[in-house]
Amino acid sequence: MDGAMALRVLLCVSLVSLLTLQAMSAPSLARGGSKGSEKRQAVDTTVDGVFIRSLKVNCKVTSRFAHYVITSQVINTANEAREVAFDVEIPKTAFISDFAITADGKAFIGDIKDKVTAWKQYRKAAISGENAGLVRASGRNMEQFTIHINIGPQSKATFQLTYEEVLKRRLTQYDIVIKVKPKQLVRHFEIDVDIFEPQGISKLDAQATFLTKELAAQTIKKSFSGKKGHVLFRPTVGQQQSCPTCSTSLLNGDFKVTYDVNRDKLCDLLVANNYFAHFFAPKNLTNMSKNIVFVIDISGSMEGQKMKQTKEALLKILGDMRPQDYFDLVLFGSHVQSWRGSLVQASEANLQAARDFVKRFSVEGATNLNGGLLQGIEILNAFQGNGPEVSNQASILIMLTDGEPTEGVTDRSQILKNVREAIRDKFPLYNLGFGHNLDFNFLEVMSKENNGWAKRIYEDHDATQQLQNFYDQVASPLLVDVELQYPRDTISALTQHRHKQYYDGSEIMVAGRIADQKLGSFKAEVQARGEGQEFKTTCLVDEEEMKKLLQERGHMLENHVERLWAYLTIQELLAKRMTVEGEEKNKLSSEILKMSLDYQFVTPLTSMTMRGMKDQEGLEPIIDKAEDGMTFVLSAAQPSPTRPSPNFQELPNRVTGVDTDPHFIIHVPQKEDALCFNINEEPGVILSLVQDPDTGFSVNGQLIGDKARSPGQHEATYFGRLGIANPATGFQLEVTPQNITLNGGEGGPVFSWRDQAVLRQDGIVVTINKKRSLVVSLDERATFEVVLHRVWRGSTVQRDFLGFYVLDSHRMSARTHGLLGQFFHPLDFEVSDIHPGSDPTRSDATMVVKNHRLTVTRGLQKDFSKDPRHGAEVSCWFVHNNGAGLIDGAHTDYIVPDIF
Repeated sequence: MDGAMALRVLLCVSLVSLLTLQAMSAPSLARGGSKGSEKRQAVDTTVDGVFIRSLKVNCKVTSRFAHYVITSQVINTANEAREVAFDVEIPKTAFISDFAITADGKAFIGDIKDKVTAWKQYRKAAISGENAGLVRASGRNMEQFTIHINIGPQSKATFQLTYEEVLKRRLTQYDIVIKVKPKQLVRHFEIDVDIFEPQGISKLDAQATFLTKELAAQTIKKSFSGKKGHVLFRPTVGQQQSCPTCSTSLLNGDFKVTYDVNRDKLCDLLVANNYFAHFFAPKNLTNMSKNIVFVIDISGSMEGQKMKQTKEALLKILGDMRPQDYFDLVLFGSHVQSWRGSLVQASEANLQAARDFVKRFSVEGATNLNGGLLQGIEILNAFQGNGPEVSNQASILIMLTDGEPTEGVTDRSQILKNVREAIRDKFPLYNLGFGHNLDFNFLEVMSKENNGWAKRIYEDHDATQQLQNFYDQVASPLLVDVELQYPRDTISALTQHRHKQYYDGSEIMVAGRIADQKLGSFKAEVQARGEGQEFKTTCLVDEEEMKKLLQERGHMLENHVERLWAYLTIQELLAKRMTVEGEEKNKLSSEILKMSLDYQFVTPLTSMTMRGMKDQEGLEPIIDKAEDGMTFVLSAAQPSPTRPSPNFQELPNRVTGVDTDPHFIIHVPQKEDALCFNINEEPGVILSLVQDPDTGFSVNGQLIGDKARSPGQHEATYFGRLGIANPATGFQLEVTPQNITLNGGEGGPVFSWRDQAVLRQDGIVVTINKKRSLVVSLDERATFEVVLHRVWRGSTVQRDFLGFYVLDSHRMSARTHGLLGQFFHPLDFEVSDIHPGSDPTRSDATMVVKNHRLTVTRGLQKDFSKDPRHGAEVSCWFVHNNGAGLIDGAHTDYIVPDIF
């Protein structure tokens, strides 16, 4: 690619679709309401010589399978190149299947391959110092896809992104949400949604959060009849204006289409091209009585807003309980306590007593998660043994926690085993993880092993509503022990067909492959238990109806049924892969990879490279699917003079850290002074710098030596490798003077020091400042900096090395330790008898510290945290003999076997 079109940055990660396309120098926009009928003036849609000629979303839904194509064309009318951004947020559950760019007369097509191969190519380039543009982010429900390109003067660029998903029915409807944010007026803007449902459409609606009722009525066209529904949103430029005389756009928010289908039959079977889809959502069933236990984390970390929102949600949920329901509450901190110790009926008197209990309890202690869960399970098990009438009730266990197990049984594998053996497949467990500072994967595996699911509750103003929305989905069980059965000799490759419970407003969906010549004998039987009775039904394929459907929808129906099966199969295999290890996990990975490549889906095991496109460093960019709670952003921008870490506050000119050979500097704020010591060890030794046993967070550093030394000369050592880990969230960051590797054990990405990047994962923010430093921020608990030291390339002695600095540690736990971590706590010392030392330029003194009397020397060390090239001198008292007497124990106590 020539200089007129160079890629700068690519990809990110969230339940909807965001559209953003803008000239990068476009001014910030003020959002305003529309007057609808006021006369609007003709405006120039060009911003800095660039205008968006068209931005169109085409969505075709066939039997819940949604196929989206987003197409946009940008024109540069300027006489010089301009940079534009194409931004799309797609559903987190969706898979990208195609992407193409045409710019300056050249076409670039996405090429999907296995992730290992793609990242090996990227790593090879990264190690050589090159930089591929990459942006990935995972938010609440969305994945964000972003690409910036330069387009030549008097030229145009066209973008086309394709992605696919299966729509899940929640609370009586299917949702298609498109988040719209073009950031400037678009000459031809269009959202076109075409829905085809063989069962017939029972309702359809569309609305936009950014439109007044009057303007919505003018611009949104919606209709449905029989099997077909259609929504069209095509505002004129005038209707896009935020005010009659404005050149800014009001298109900024959610465009949402909701619909449902007829439920005239107990179940519906769709067959096309030897694949079938079975949709089961019977109506007019009686709500079953439910037995529900809420297990609530009240440990110290829940204090404040989280506990307030939890109580608000519990009070609201108690208000929704039915008189025939039974319930109890279990609280766990350091200790476990239950409200009643057994299930009680949801009478008004019991509900009021429960409300009073919720209002009174407060946070305390650590996190005995295992004890709390086992107490809740015991209560449900005891109630289920009370008689035959209980067998026709739906039992549910719901746990809410924001932390890690720190009391009682803390080994996660043992907890999983304990919960599995206690539940014994009798009822589902739903886990709600509050915030980012927890092992959500652990909660997710536990739920999946026990017929439930896990949901992250985001720490935000609407957390109470998030909890309520979850409860609403499981509040009305209609059937239990649901099994959809098919003749074994007719089908293969069946998706999940056994479900512990079926809830009102939801839908059970099964897909599979029908053996050749077996369509005539294919049928489905459903067995379950409902309120006071057994539920049985048989579903047959209406072959004549299938022929009519194929005539109406043709190839799209055949293609969508097969891809629906592939989509469901991959999602289920990914979920199962989370719960296994070793050979079984490898086998599942191979199966997922093969299906992802066969059906051309970007999944967690595949990546898309842009064939033929090169960034400014000459690499093909990678399009990836980021993990939950994770963000990567790379750009070619030069680093700013200050650290760009989010939420970073300028700290006092005091330093705690370790640098050069390795010299440790400890700032003691109580004394407004500093202490220093060296650690003399052999190259290859790994030292513990920071270790917080309460959270598991750690920083370890490995020593390297000079390339060469003279005989008899002391060998200088430096930190050449740092490992920063937070096992609670699976976060691992390995830093060397050459590369920065995130989650390397899982095949994660590698960045070079030539990158300017921000990486986010579960509350941890890593900022790479190009060729200078790296800042790690721990969810407002602590901030650390790694400084890169480059030596003269021709040096035959020294190697490149790293410095490590503590910028903030005020919220690390009281048990934090390590060569640096032990000094995060108040330290007292007294200095006396200051006198000239053996070196007349330095003073010696007597120091009393930690009940030791030491001889110390006043000296100077260098702080490179603000000026990596020259450093700033720091005056300190130097403690001899590897810090003996100052550090706890001997320095050899801090040697650890592994970087993580």
